[in-house]
Amino acid sequence: MLTVPKEKLRDYIDRELEPSGWLTIDQKRITAFADITLDRQFIHVDEAKAANTPFGSTIAHGYLTLSLISYFATECGIGPANAVMAINYGSDRVRFLQPVKVNSRVRARAVLKQVDDSESERVLIKTKFTIDIDGA
Repeated sequence: MLTVPKEKLRDYIDRELEPSGWLTIDQKRITAFADITLDRQFIHVDEAKAANTPFGSTIAHGYLTLSLISYFATECGIGPANAVMAINYGSDRVRFLQPVKVNSRVRARAVLKQVDDSESERVLIKTKFTIDIDGA
């Protein structure tokens, strides 16, 4: 994560930051997510059945991909220097435009969109994250 003095954050608005590293979404990760969320739809966990779908393999849950943004934010996000903690405030718009097939590599790109530092002890940062699928 890039950290800069609070008063310099606005200098990064609308600038794309360095992307995160690649992360492989393997079947073990997909199955673990299915188990923890109780979403065991065959397209995620049954490799033989999923092979006969238009995807040709199992695919990651959209929410698995979304949940990785917290991890990716630590790699490619931006925040104020000397922050004590960061809290996820929520999402404004989420779209799953393409499935993430098993064994795909994904990464995130981040663009700082808004900074609200009107409260002396808090900074609200709005960041746009885009997930790339290697080769797609």
